[in-house]
Amino acid sequence: MSDIGAFLSSEEHDPRALVTQARMAEEAGMRSVFISDHFHPWIDRQGQSPFVWGVIGAISASTGHKVTTGVTCPTVRIHPAILAQAAATAQSLLNGRFVFGVGSGEALNEHILGHRWPSVEVRHMMLEEAMEVIRALWSGGLVNHHGTFYTVENARLYSLPDSPPPIAVSAFGPKAARLAARVGEGFITVHPDRDLLATYRQHGGAGPSIGALKVCWDEDENRARRRAHALWPTECLDGQLSQELPLPSHFEAATANVTEDMVADVITCGPDPERHVKAISAYLDAGFDEVYVNQIGPDQEGFFDFFSRELRPRLQ
Repeated sequence: MSDIGAFLSSEEHDPRALVTQARMAEEAGMRSVFISDHFHPWIDRQGQSPFVWGVIGAISASTGHKVTTGVTCPTVRIHPAILAQAAATAQSLLNGRFVFGVGSGEALNEHILGHRWPSVEVRHMMLEEAMEVIRALWSGGLVNHHGTFYTVENARLYSLPDSPPPIAVSAFGPKAARLAARVGEGFITVHPDRDLLATYRQHGGAGPSIGALKVCWDEDENRARRRAHALWPTECLDGQLSQELPLPSHFEAATANVTEDMVADVITCGPDPERHVKAISAYLDAGFDEVYVNQIGPDQEGFFDFFSRELRPRLQ
């Protein structure tokens, strides 16, 4: 059976709430969590954005979860040498249950230090070189690297786990899927895209495939629809726009004409367990090995109870 875990939204919740949600997920029978890594939320109404590495440390101390970052950009905002150290520490704290999910990033999070936001082709090259730096540091020796994008001089990581974490690469299109197959040890996406997963497999990708989706459970479907529309109109943005806009206010402007019906078409809302099972099963049927479900809004306890009572038995 595929692993079904909790997708924790750093954009909506403060660090203590995220740790509490991880514990609730474990009590609901979930064995793993997927946690977003952002500097800004997508829109101001989401309201949060804690430092994910501190949250991961707290989760490691309070649960037995496997933890995957969903996803970290190791190219612009934080140098890959620093993230190599952070990920090695997370792997040690989690006793080998850490997966380093990486991607080419969004201007929303990565532009903040004033660096030019590069084209997608350059971002892919930066990601590949960053992964080379990270893996070299995980090898335990003294590292000197003078590459196209990164310089590392006389660097060594002294606190290393027994084995390095696998690196799973996020992909939304065929080029990124081929990159994930070539340089990663896993594949991440947020749509049940059978063709994209096939591209990853056809180009030699043998690692676990990870899918993530949002839902909004509530006993009142209309209330769930309103909440999903208020907090996640960005789910209706297509193409490269979500990688290019630098501010939450820009995303608010870009989604000004997104309606509640449009959001409800892409996010399952309400109390009907069969509809939620159908949304999750779309990933399972497409062949994904792991699926992470994010409940939108504050009623996390209600959702995890709903998952335990209604969804888990049906999915099993």
